[in-house]
Amino acid sequence: MLTDKVIVITGASSGIGAALARRASREGASVVLAARRRDRLTALADELRSSARSSQQILSNPCDVSVRSQAENLINDTIAQLGQIDVLINNAGRGHFASIEETSDDVIQSMFALNVFALWYTTRPVLPHMKSRGMGHIINVASIAGRLGFAYNSAYVAAKHAVVGFTHALRLELVGTGIHATVACPAGVATEWASVTEGAPMDRLFELAAPLAKQYARDREITLPDIEGQISPEQAAERILRCIDSPVPELYTHGGVYNFLVEAARDRSAAEQRQIPSAVAERVIYEELRQKP
Repeated sequence: MLTDKVIVITGASSGIGAALARRASREGASVVLAARRRDRLTALADELRSSARSSQQILSNPCDVSVRSQAENLINDTIAQLGQIDVLINNAGRGHFASIEETSDDVIQSMFALNVFALWYTTRPVLPHMKSRGMGHIINVASIAGRLGFAYNSAYVAAKHAVVGFTHALRLELVGTGIHATVACPAGVATEWASVTEGAPMDRLFELAAPLAKQYARDREITLPDIEGQISPEQAAERILRCIDSPVPELYTHGGVYNFLVEAARDRSAAEQRQIPSAVAERVIYEELRQKP
């Protein structure tokens, strides 16, 4: 499906990004890997080259896409070396773990710099190239947190809502150009995301709050949202890459997400009632974790 295409993937050193790179390479694409961790990028690039076809190029570009000059160089260097960019996947992102009143200005700035500002830094330089060719696809990886609220992760939630809005605006600007734009909204994926959130690891909160939320819901006869559980990065990557062949405005990698969003759009209050058990359980665990040294 991806033979002869050039795909740039940010946040490619681990998780969904690395899985996207492996899948795209297996399907014949030339892949440009971008992330801050040089050692991981080098190892992944070597792995992909070991099984790539002679016609494929695997490039590694260690950079920080939250820095405008580095993001622009990523795009311009790729065009200079490979002559084209068919697909740009803005996957780089990071979360945080804190209540709103304990979220610092530095964290807010960091969350938006990587999750949001970087979209402009990569998309602006690639658009003239794609428009000159009359083709291309920009895929922005947001999150279910870009469509719903979640406690103790407010700056990330706000940033991912911005990713969704950015993509909607981008789509309207691209009408009739032959360029597609998609926002992907994964739910739980088995990556290191929750263990490297800013402030403190968030994985412990999820682990301890889940059984409490289920008990709270049972006691109060509340039906929790029926959303598919955690999937592997490989499953997420496979579902995201499908939209290159069949472009869609929004892509939901987990079953049940779309139906719950329709419910929320119809009656936000009722949908939030179904989220309350999780929010209450997370508040209990958050306070417990705050008390520990």
